Amino acid sequence: MPAITIFHTNDFHNKLTSEKAQKLKELKQSTSNSLLLDCGDAIWAGNIYFRPNGEPILKLMNDTGYDAMAMGNREFHFLATGLRKKIGWAEFPVLCANIRPTNHADLPVASDVTFNIAGLKVVVFGLTVPMITERMLSRKVSSYVFDDPIETAARIVPELRKRADILVALTHIGLKADRELAESVPGIDLIISGHTHAVLESPEMVGQTAIVQAGWFARYVGKVEITPGSPIYAELISL
Repeated sequence: MPAITIFHTNDFHNKLTSEKAQKLKELKQSTSNSLLLDCGDAIWAGNIYFRPNGEPILKLMNDTGYDAMAMGNREFHFLATGLRKKIGWAEFPVLCANIRPTNHADLPVASDVTFNIAGLKVVVFGLTVPMITERMLSRKVSSYVFDDPIETAARIVPELRKRADILVALTHIGLKADRELAESVPGIDLIISGHTHAVLESPEMVGQTAIVQAGWFARYVGKVEITPGSPIYAELISL
């Protein structure tokens, strides 16, 4: 059974250059059965403001060949218009399973996506650090609220597991929460982590779940090789 290779990045904060993007593109194109994923906070905008004309880095990521990304806190906006502007140029799925619309707002993100690679179904779902919750006063003006990411994963993972040969959590909740996720929710093969800018040179194992994270500012790309039933191999590559 062939290995699936996953290249992963996180927390660009708009620091991805065309030269580094070209290197990422070449890595993916030269590797069979591969995916290129990002864990969020890729864009320039902060939590409140947004560029009315969209985020150019997403066009660069489109050209690079990204397959999906988790919505980071920087990609989120409490207004539907702001969220659409922030992520609108992404031609790949933006994932967040623990967000809900209020007042019938449209939701331009997906919970999960399935990739069929080398005869295997790779299911990837997204989790984001809660920005606005039911208990906050700000929910009254927000088009969206967040549920607890661990509780959300506990609810959806059993069903996702049924249709996945490889189940990947693409998260922007931080390394501490990722460890809690791995401990609390069995069935996840791989957690690709973001938000805390950690440089994990080798995978951190929590039970049967591997956790990886690739620093910040496009300094590294992570490479994971995974085959069902076999140990996971992971490394960091400097960009």
